[in-house]
Amino acid sequence: MPLVPQLIGAARGATARSVMKLPRAVISRLAGSPVEIDGRTLDPEMQLLLRLQHLEGPAAETVAISRGRRIIVSSSQLAGGTQPIGAVTERTIDGPGGPLGLRFYTPRGLTGQSPALLFFHGGGWIYGDLESHDATCRFLAEEAQVRVIAVDYRLAPEAPFPAAVDDCLAAWTWLVEHAVGLGIDPSRIAVGGDSAGGNLAAVVAQQTVAAGGPSPAFQLLIYPVTDFLETAPSRLTYAEGFFLTKAFMDLAEENYLVGSEDRSDPRLSPLHGDVTGVAPAYVVTAGFDPLLDEGNAYADKLRAAGVPVEHVCEPGLIHGFINMVAIGRTAPKAVRRAAAALQRGLS
Repeated sequence: MPLVPQLIGAARGATARSVMKLPRAVISRLAGSPVEIDGRTLDPEMQLLLRLQHLEGPAAETVAISRGRRIIVSSSQLAGGTQPIGAVTERTIDGPGGPLGLRFYTPRGLTGQSPALLFFHGGGWIYGDLESHDATCRFLAEEAQVRVIAVDYRLAPEAPFPAAVDDCLAAWTWLVEHAVGLGIDPSRIAVGGDSAGGNLAAVVAQQTVAAGGPSPAFQLLIYPVTDFLETAPSRLTYAEGFFLTKAFMDLAEENYLVGSEDRSDPRLSPLHGDVTGVAPAYVVTAGFDPLLDEGNAYADKLRAAGVPVEHVCEPGLIHGFINMVAIGRTAPKAVRRAAAALQRGLS
């Protein structure tokens, strides 16, 4: 699913970030009357960003996918800003469909065999790349003091399901096999991602356990997609007006699936998979997100299976907040909480 609100256009990133530094009371007045649904109140920063959304150009889902990809990367970079990092390196490995790109983030001051996060970006399996989540990966690496390895998995419609799954599993296998030489403790590798990337992380966690091989030590699941089989109520409640739209979700599904898949396949819908023995998880959902209910349901499923899970709903936030590490106060605080959970989970 999408990455960050495309709503920074007219003022562009620096000015939008300045606006969000105004006193909370001023932001609340600019945002307008509070928006309340199901006992939750939309955070004024999110409300103001949504009000400004019309100042940006077309939404990604309303134009050709190639153009939408450029929009997603541009808006993500503006909302992510310039995040400090110790070192960034890249390499290409052999993937199931050809060369597979990886980007390594090493935080400042990190030495010795360290924990790591294998990160899968969001974007509905049709958008996103190493650039769209660069600021997010830098932020997580520095805040959690772990190495982050981002995976440039294949996208639909050029490579529909299960290409992304196959690439992510291949990246996991390669990372485990080469961990020691990369300065990574192979017993402390997490998987994580946002939205579509959260789906892929949950799938990798399940599939590696099912295969009997090395499996992740922790899961960082940020508003994950977990169910292609049924439509949860939140997908309807928040289908319009809160950034992630029904049109976007429909476009993602139409391109990721080719039409004949079993929608209960756990590689598509981890909510319908076997979670016995999977890694402990931090599951974070957003209160004004169409994916709220299926994220909640997955946390419940993990807990029912005896998997240690910390589930946090960020009640006033919208889908895409993981990319807003340079915008306002509320979203960065939420990402810091996720980074702290990752650090705890791998300590």
